[in-house]
Amino acid sequence: MFELKNKIALVTGARRGMGKSHALALAKQGAKVVVTDIDLAECQSVVDEIKSSGGEAICFKLDVSNAAEVNKVFDNVIKQFGRLDILVNNAGIFSPKPALELTEKEWDQVLNINLKGQFLCAQRAAKEMAKNNPLRQLADGGRRIINISSIASGGVGIGFEGAAHYSASKGGIIGMTETLAIEWAPLGINVNAIAPGAIDTPMVREPGKELAKESMTEIMNRVPLKRIGRPEEISAMVVFLSSDEASYVTGATFYVDGGWLAA
Repeated sequence: MFELKNKIALVTGARRGMGKSHALALAKQGAKVVVTDIDLAECQSVVDEIKSSGGEAICFKLDVSNAAEVNKVFDNVIKQFGRLDILVNNAGIFSPKPALELTEKEWDQVLNINLKGQFLCAQRAAKEMAKNNPLRQLADGGRRIINISSIASGGVGIGFEGAAHYSASKGGIIGMTETLAIEWAPLGINVNAIAPGAIDTPMVREPGKELAKESMTEIMNRVPLKRIGRPEEISAMVVFLSSDEASYVTGATFYVDGGWLAA
């Protein structure tokens, strides 16, 4: 099960944290992985790790908010592999700040990377996937787009102080995912979202962004499993949604949160 041998997968924001975990997990299941992020050297270290385990991977520098850069990277991927089967839209930033203090520049930066960036990559990926899908109408062409959202996405009763711009972007991802799933189903492209809860990544430990001790205590009190999640636990869902076993799954959002929403 969950065999991805010879599938071509591109992961954005893959130099560390959840993105790196997704890239490693896809490679472990046999996919040829394209590792992308803003720091090429860190991407190369992920490629080296995949290759050391017997996998195949390449990397490109990519700012997902830059349409020209997105097109250039996808051009290179198609030139090298001839197609794209899986896109994991993982790139994102979190810069907490009270809503009354948010500047227009700060708002635009988060929305441009977290939401616009996912659309630009998904749109280009779908164009390539449609070209290479002989099955077409209402068939599972084995093409997968997986968008990473967040539990902080609205509509689920979970809000975070200082995250108006972040939650707006993550909520937008879910709405976009549902629409793209409908539009692209006839092309044999399945589009789904994953909304992680509190996950232990470098992003939440960076100075100025790390979860304060009191915030962590509050989270643990609300999560039935009483711990923060691991990136690998999100990657397991990425692998499932990338596989043939998820052929009838599209337009869905999967909350991987240790039971937070159920509490």
